Amino acid sequence: MKRFLVLGWMALLWVTILVAQTSDVVVSAVVKDKDSRKELGNVNIALVGSNVGTVSNADGVFSLRISKDDAHKGLIVSHIGYSNVRVSIGELLNQEKQPVIWMSPSTMLLKELNVFGGDPRELVEEAVAKIAQNYSEKSNLFSSFYRETIQKRRRYIGISEAVANVYKTPYKHQSVLHDKVQVLKGRRLASQKRSDTLAVKIVGGPTIPIYLDVVKNGDEFFSPATIPLYHYTMLIPVSIDDRMQYAIRFEPRVRLEYALYRGTLYIDQESMTITRAEFELDMSDQEKATQFVLKKKPAGLRFNLQDVTFLVTYRQQDGKSYLNYMRNAVRFKCNWKKKLFASTFTTTTEMVMVDREEQPEEGIKTKDSFKQREIFYDKVDEYWNEDFWKDYNIIEPTESLESAVKKLKKQEKAK
Repeated sequence: MKRFLVLGWMALLWVTILVAQTSDVVVSAVVKDKDSRKELGNVNIALVGSNVGTVSNADGVFSLRISKDDAHKGLIVSHIGYSNVRVSIGELLNQEKQPVIWMSPSTMLLKELNVFGGDPRELVEEAVAKIAQNYSEKSNLFSSFYRETIQKRRRYIGISEAVANVYKTPYKHQSVLHDKVQVLKGRRLASQKRSDTLAVKIVGGPTIPIYLDVVKNGDEFFSPATIPLYHYTMLIPVSIDDRMQYAIRFEPRVRLEYALYRGTLYIDQESMTITRAEFELDMSDQEKATQFVLKKKPAGLRFNLQDVTFLVTYRQQDGKSYLNYMRNAVRFKCNWKKKLFASTFTTTTEMVMVDREEQPEEGIKTKDSFKQREIFYDKVDEYWNEDFWKDYNIIEPTESLESAVKKLKKQEKAK
């Protein structure tokens, strides 16, 4: 069996992407756990009755730009293991301080322990068999926000962002061959210290919504041909979007010439839709895992891969599920042969779909699409303009990221 994977290239400096959307009102709040009082990251926020949405950052903060004509609508806030919350936009806008949205852990968790009788592999096979009916049978053009950060130890050394269009063909065939990404605009900011520059190429970049679509990219993830490669175990069910989900752990059961994955799939119990996937690259064979991630490095540089993690979520609308949010992180150590100590680097990429057009008159032309071997950093020439994203929906930066931007901007001015 041939392995097919659509990949982008990422220079170890920084990369980011954004999603555009015209709006007149900005709604902002922080999402917290009602019991623990802790902030909740990666919470899904959607405007009722529309394709508009975003996610909260690691600090639980989100902002959503909407049309004034939609200000009367509410927001649906949803997160794994929590009951949905519907919020009035007017109430959020009328508060003087930053509003807080409290989410309560779902009480549905203890109600359906009888699901353990199902065979987990059969459930995955059924979910794959129903992809054509559970996901869009039409082409879709998404507006998206993409961000990439690079850290050396805990210090940010590169940040980049962009607005991108993402064209997804119908899901009736588990193929991503004709899916495309087009970068519309971007900005970048990188450390000016020579010691922070590392000329390596690793898997990543703006093509994240193509190769990380676990539902559509069947050659890489779950299809009738690849399902037998894994062993499946049933976990305790959870609630997502007020619907009970099978939680199924998967791990490699065979050894191949390339690295496989291990993680958890979440499948809607009623519709058998794959709604979420949390997984990581199998590190049992370090060499194979490194071959997956590392594409180029200078001679004399030691590259020691630590871990590679992924998160993919889908959002349901009008009976169909659509790609919603993706994140992947690569952590590795590097040092030169003549140096004793290695530095730890972490690259994190994330993309959220903020709007969607069904059956667009025109998709993305091949000449305008982001190519697999292109490096996003090299294609963006805009530096940190404070008003750059004023008309776009984005993932709010965390406090640590805002602090990093200030430090990097000082370096830029001083060079």
